[in-house]
Amino acid sequence: MSDLKARVLDENLTPFERLTLLMQILRSTEGCSWDRKQTHRSLLPYLIEETYEVIETIESGRLVDLKEELGDLLCQIVFHAQLAHERGEFHINDTINLLVDKLIRRHPHIFGEKRDLDPQEVRDQWERIKVQSGEKESVLSGLPRSMPALTMAFRVGEKAGGYGFDWAESGEVIEKVEEELAEIQQELVSHSPDRKDRLENEIGDMLFAVASLARKLGIDPEMALKRALDKFCRRFGHMADRIRNQGAEFEDYTIEQLEEMWQQLKRRD
Repeated sequence: MSDLKARVLDENLTPFERLTLLMQILRSTEGCSWDRKQTHRSLLPYLIEETYEVIETIESGRLVDLKEELGDLLCQIVFHAQLAHERGEFHINDTINLLVDKLIRRHPHIFGEKRDLDPQEVRDQWERIKVQSGEKESVLSGLPRSMPALTMAFRVGEKAGGYGFDWAESGEVIEKVEEELAEIQQELVSHSPDRKDRLENEIGDMLFAVASLARKLGIDPEMALKRALDKFCRRFGHMADRIRNQGAEFEDYTIEQLEEMWQQLKRRD
């Protein structure tokens, strides 16, 4: 066994200590040229990829694989912390201590005056504490613009709801969705020179309303859309296979025939 490997497998170290030591070695002159070359920016695609792999594992119910996928994601976090440590900015222990302090501060009903809050009350309290403590400039600040729009819509509504700016029940949101759909229909028959821009605005309002409806029903709109897309792609693939097996092409069928085939596949599902 090499000296480097023996150092990493030292039984006197905790698993986390071994991981951080391993990352230090990989980034050192004794380590790997690829690892030494990386930067925060160059690692972003891998951070995103590992995050989505964790999501996919949970969504698919393959929890037996979750242990490994979480490890891959943790590797990215430790990698970024090592880059910062090399520049003298912070150590990963600083990150952990900051997190612990933050979690204690945002759970005053546990670590302060004991109170029995339901999950929604905890969520609302969390958002208020972030603003009151100065961690966030305003209720809606802090959301990265790079996050998926449906997820952002969900979080914006959740944050605003934490301050009481929300519908009381899902039925009211359904009315809002219907209202936005009616406004789209009005724009469709208009002859306004900026019709396309107005339609874009109205469709955006409707999507926001639909995301809010999902939130009120306890459904993640991003995950719901992904499942719908997976279902569509699966059925469309089966339909394409059926047409190909018949020695035909899509254009050989009328839209009515394709719709009937689609409904057959839907009933089979």
